[in-house]
Amino acid sequence: MSHPEILVLYYSQHGATRQMAHLIARGVEQVAGVQARIRTVPKVSTVCQAVESDIPSDGAPYVELGDLEACIGLALGSPTRFGNMTAAMKYFWDGTGGLWMKHALVGKPAALFTSSSSLHGGQESTLLSMMLPLLHHGMVIVGLPYSEPELATTQSGGTPYGASHVASITNDQPISDAEKKLCMALGRRLAQTALKLSASQPA
Repeated sequence: MSHPEILVLYYSQHGATRQMAHLIARGVEQVAGVQARIRTVPKVSTVCQAVESDIPSDGAPYVELGDLEACIGLALGSPTRFGNMTAAMKYFWDGTGGLWMKHALVGKPAALFTSSSSLHGGQESTLLSMMLPLLHHGMVIVGLPYSEPELATTQSGGTPYGASHVASITNDQPISDAEKKLCMALGRRLAQTALKLSASQPA
């Protein structure tokens, strides 16, 4: 018997956000009765006629709208681009109007994660920007509480708005121990919240 799923949806160019997605998925699967489904979105092409292959050359498969409809919770991740989510992620959400019309995501919990090159590179504004379409979909935002000790002591990433990572200008800074713990804590909290909310819904 398969368990209900948390969708971990990310876009990653240099690999850090992908690593965070896998850490969050590990946190999700530390909670009994739920499993993680990892998916990504394709790049946005500057040539209108160009299309991505149906299957990415590496990383997770591309997301389908059905993945969002079927999940009981969502972890959404994107690198920071000038204090905002990437164009690829924004483009994907711009195409979810059909789900909005059906109220398909209303009441489901969502959590956010991001990676930036510098310590003050717009992580918090990126996390806030990713909340906007989710709030329009009626989702319930789950953050990181200060009961997670790493949130108060981290010298790298980590915010109450979601998990984050500082990758450095050359994008080669490993994910720190505090960042790893906060990613997994976010996955656990999201999964626990999703199970409680889905159990409270009428059959």
